Amino acid sequence: MEILDGRKARDSEREALKARVTALGRAPVLAIIQVGDIKESSIYISQKVTFAKTVGADARHVRLAADISFDNLKAEINKHNVDATVDGIIVQLPLPAHLDKDAVINLIDPSKDVDGLTDENQRLLAEGKPRFVPATAKGIMTLLHFYNIDPKGKKVCVLGRSRLVGSPTAKMLEMAGADVSVCHSKTTDAPAVACQAEILVSAIGKPGLVDASYLKEGVVVVDVGLTVVPDKGLVGDVDRTAIDRLASAATPVPGGVGPMTVLSLFANLVSSAETRGR
Repeated sequence: MEILDGRKARDSEREALKARVTALGRAPVLAIIQVGDIKESSIYISQKVTFAKTVGADARHVRLAADISFDNLKAEINKHNVDATVDGIIVQLPLPAHLDKDAVINLIDPSKDVDGLTDENQRLLAEGKPRFVPATAKGIMTLLHFYNIDPKGKKVCVLGRSRLVGSPTAKMLEMAGADVSVCHSKTTDAPAVACQAEILVSAIGKPGLVDASYLKEGVVVVDVGLTVVPDKGLVGDVDRTAIDRLASAATPVPGGVGPMTVLSLFANLVSSAETRGR
């Protein structure tokens, strides 16, 4: 079985990204807005800040109190919307319960929404005219391309339909010419659908849920799941024993999709900076 190593692909693609930054002639600027101090969010942000330095970008970490009001958060986001030196803005999720996630995301100027989550950017993607593709979906496509796995003409199943991963990944695969099925919590007999797929993308977030009944022999498995399980550490959605027995290629967990997500966020940032010029 071939291991679809996200770290290897990221490191290779990073060189091309660094070259684009050099050609730009300045450091593209990403504002990362964090509300509260969730440990996992802080770790993810630290990874982004570190990666930014490796490609010559400037990631600015903005820390806000967990009890900030919607109006004050809106003012903070607007400050970055109108700042001509800022090329991209992300709001680190999750947010505290008193804040409406969708309403907050839609405060971001769509031309700086490098996470691709505003309603406008989601609509453009659905229409097949993406401005910014959500980073995990973009990362999955880049990873498949790096390993010369062409989805065109293949049966693909995507488990999960979130705005962040499932839906945009399905759309990108469809645009690449794949025959895509999407399964979710309301799907009747998801294993029967999934086991027909030549490429399976699982973005559910339930460790080990996907067993051998979901997998066709020779399938390519992209496991987006990442859950901390006591005594096991980080675990994906797909049972590793089933993968080892049936898959022709698969992403590891961790080290598969995660590194590609960070890479893709900064690829979107550089695209934004190239569009802005200056």
